[in-house]
Formats: sequence, structure tokens, C-alpha cells
Amino acid sequence: MTGSAGEAGPDPDRGERGRTGTGGRLVDGYALVVFDLDGVIYLIDRPIPGAVEAVGRLRAEGRAVAYATNNASRRSSEVADLLTGMGVAARPEEVLTSAAATAELLRDRLPAGSPVLVVGAEALRAEVRAVGLRPVATADEAPAAVAQGYGPQVGWAELAEASLAVRAGAPWYATNTDRTLPSPRGPLPGNGSLVAVLRTALGRDPDVVVGKPEPALFSTAARRAGSGRALVVGDRLDTDIEGSVRAGLDCLLVLTGVSDVPELLAAPVGRRPTYVSLDLAGLFDPAAVVRVPGSADAGGWSVTASGDGLLLDGGGRPLDALAALCAVAWSTGAGARVRAVSATAGEALAVLGLAD
Repeated sequence: MTGSAGEAGPDPDRGERGRTGTGGRLVDGYALVVFDLDGVIYLIDRPIPGAVEAVGRLRAEGRAVAYATNNASRRSSEVADLLTGMGVAARPEEVLTSAAATAELLRDRLPAGSPVLVVGAEALRAEVRAVGLRPVATADEAPAAVAQGYGPQVGWAELAEASLAVRAGAPWYATNTDRTLPSPRGPLPGNGSLVAVLRTALGRDPDVVVGKPEPALFSTAARRAGSGRALVVGDRLDTDIEGSVRAGLDCLLVLTGVSDVPELLAAPVGRRPTYVSLDLAGLFDPAAVVRVPGSADAGGWSVTASGDGLLLDGGGRPLDALAALCAVAWSTGAGARVRAVSATAGEALAVLGLAD
């Protein structure tokens, strides 16, 4: 069974804060905004339009900001430097990476100086070294654990050594299991795809998965800010949104990265966000964000379930149509196939990426 790096019980007030129905700004309901990075702030090394301005606006208002990323290929200081170079103000202590969290967990469980076989980028080796453990590269060095994270140069030889070490009894820690990572050219294989290679070879799952959707990164960010009133902003239902739900925190899904509207309409209970917006403008503009699910008949729209999906009729704001679609899709299990009954409905579906 896959272990957890942290536990957080459900927040009974989750979803009761930061409501947008009164016309107020979403951000005004929260003391801290926790951003995912890939797909929210940037795509690989390019800032997403509007991200620099959004973070700058939060800073100007004196609001607490944190960054939580499953990407284990950079250290916290490197991520902060990358963000700063893009014009996004960030300090190393505001950045929480799965690499650092994995190293800290290993430090707490292993004697000082223990050898750890590291599969991944130099950043993960540096984090392991920084906590007083000794990175090694082969199973012959009798590693006390295997730490696997994303690295663009990871190949068969490293995976083979990890397989041998795990078979010999070393516990297997994965920084995260994201199947893909976003890029300007489309989704690319992520650490989850590399973990899947070892899972196939070994016939079992990692002993511990540290990053999202485990709640540890988000819970730690909220504790560091000294307030439980945190809003998580992410682009992936299977990591950012599920992780925030498990941490008992409200969450905003932005449609600038991996997850899209069809995936949202088919989302299981544990992967349903509190709010949805096309981009980070939803933090400040009440017209650019919607709470989900809405009502099947609201905002000028009407949604009904048909034999092969959903029917959308009426007219109004596309995001209100999305809230109505979520209401019916989630309550009936009708799926993500949507057909427009009217021309205005067809235009809304085009905005939402649902046009045939």
C-alpha cells in the first residue's frame, strides 16, 4: 500500500469561505494563496499570461503567497530564482517542492549519513545531501532507501539500479506520481510515467508517495502562513485539486494547464474544485470565476441529462453554463458529452472547449 507523507482531516468550513455570489472578489475571503507552478504560473520556463500581474497584485495588497510544486527537478532556491527572473516575486522559504519534502522525510526516518539511491535531477540529490544523507548511484552501495523524482535525463541505467535496490529491500520513495507535466507543446511524460516503469518491473507501488495528491505540501504551506484560511490554485484535478480536498482547503481550478472541462465534468467527488476560472483573473474579477457546482437552471442556462450526455440551452455567461453542467454531470453521472440546443449555447461550449 502506498504510504502518506502527511495527514490532514477535512475542514468543516471548506467551501463556506470566499463565496463569489455576493459580488466580492474571491481573494478577499482568504489570508493565503497557495499556487501550483507548472500550468498555473508558468509552462516549463515561460510565464502564463496574466500570472506575473496576478502575483504582483497580491504582493501589492500585502497578501501571503506560497508555491507548492511536485516538480522535483529544482531546489526551492532555484525555483525562487526562476520565478523572480520571470518577474514573479518569490523567496526560497515560500517555495515547497516535493524534492525537499522527500529529503526531510528521509532525514526523519534514517540515521544521519545513510546512503540513499537517488533517481532524478541534481536538485533531488542536493536536497538529500542538505539534510545530512549521502546520495549514491548504484544498488551495490547498499542504499537504505531509494528516492525517485523527475529528471529529464533519467534513463534505463538509473531505473535498473533502483529496481535492484528495491528488490534487495530498500524502501521506495517517490517524490510524486504526476503522469504528465505541461509544456508549450502539450503534456509531456512526468515522474508518474517513470514511476510506472519501476511499478511494472517490480510488480508493486512505491512504499511512500510524498507530493500531491498527498496533502502534506498544502498543509505545510497553510501552517507556515499561520492561518488555515488558504486558497489553493491549481491546474490538475488529480494532484492539485485532490490534494487540497484531502487537506481540507478550498481550491480554484484554472484552465491554463493540464485538466480541461471534459475532465472536470467527469471528476469524482474527491477531485472536484470549489471554484473554476479560465485563468488567474478569477482571483480578482467576480465575473471571471464561478463556484461549482451551480444549479441546473441558473444564470440564464438550463441543463438536462439525455441518453448520451448533457443538453445545454439558454444564454448567459459561459462560466455559469459550466456551473450548471457540473451540477447535472456530477449528480447524474451523465458524462462529459455536451450538446448545444441553441446558438448561444454553442458559443458558450466553444469558450469552454466543448464544441464538436
